[in-house]
Amino acid sequence: MSSSLPAPQDAVHGLYRDHHGWLDGWLRRKLGNACDAADLAHDTFVRVLRHRAELPMVREPRAYLTTIAKRLLLNHYRRRSLEQAYVEALAALPEPQAPSPEQQMLILEALHEVDALLHALPGRVREAFLLAQLEKLAYDEIARRLDVSVRTVQRYIVQGYEQCLLATP
Repeated sequence: MSSSLPAPQDAVHGLYRDHHGWLDGWLRRKLGNACDAADLAHDTFVRVLRHRAELPMVREPRAYLTTIAKRLLLNHYRRRSLEQAYVEALAALPEPQAPSPEQQMLILEALHEVDALLHALPGRVREAFLLAQLEKLAYDEIARRLDVSVRTVQRYIVQGYEQCLLATP
């Protein structure tokens, strides 16, 4: 019985060994923060592990890692922006109305889940759904804004609701 790793795991190990330091440095320069860079480098390799069957087709390992890391970086910035908006909204509340720290964490967690759910929708669907839900626009107004038919808006809204339903436990 051989002690070598199976081919896909050996490929992940090699990719990690050869490029983790470079990726961590690249992320440090982007973020200016060693802890966040280490977290995102780790998350990048977790994604690589999930898709290790693709590794034999990768010709440019750094470009592959950069593509994954850039997506994670965008998610990181989006989460930070959401958290900052929440902190600012909390600061505007009078002290007696402010939620407890536990409630704040639960609310922030729920906001992240809603953000991820909305981000999973195609752009036009997300825009139509938010216009209907947040701005309470009528379908014909949304259709005019998006330059689509009312029927298309109806389909977009249904897609938004389906995404919400699929996310509920």
